[in-house]
Amino acid sequence: MPVGYRDHLKVLIRNTAIQKRVRAVAKQITKDFRGERVHLIGVLKGACIFLSDLIRHIDLDTSLDFMAVSSYGKGQSSSGEVRLNKDLDTSIEGLNVILVEDILDTGLTLSYLRRILLQRKPKVLRVAALLDKPSRRIIAEIKADYVGFEIPNDFVVGYGLDYAEHYRNLKDVCILTLPPE
Repeated sequence: MPVGYRDHLKVLIRNTAIQKRVRAVAKQITKDFRGERVHLIGVLKGACIFLSDLIRHIDLDTSLDFMAVSSYGKGQSSSGEVRLNKDLDTSIEGLNVILVEDILDTGLTLSYLRRILLQRKPKVLRVAALLDKPSRRIIAEIKADYVGFEIPNDFVVGYGLDYAEHYRNLKDVCILTLPPE
């Protein structure tokens, strides 16, 4: 962790609350797909911890894959341009797909990924997001089917979310306050 930055952290969501909510989301997914197989697609890198906890609580046959996109770079706000850095390893045609995201913010990344994935003809495409920040939504019609927590318009790190590749390992989701860019 960068020197002195811990002073700029304030816990927003404790790990105990996160784990409770992850179990509830997994239970809802299990209920919704009633014995069918689900294919989880984690959006790297931020969703990896949420995905790891989520998949262990889904009581269904599951498979997984990963995609990597970038839109933030090293800043605190989205550049507005989404780039695909890693594509899927296997076909999703005919599968029950759940795209697992760390945070739903402007909707630009999710809109981009939905467009790509729907072209590949999954049976179902749903979205699970640990965090939802609706006040920042640019594409209003973009919503998650499963949401862990709705949060205010603060810059958050921890539980997989980062700032310039720091803080992903924090157990809690924290608000990071930095000097203006």
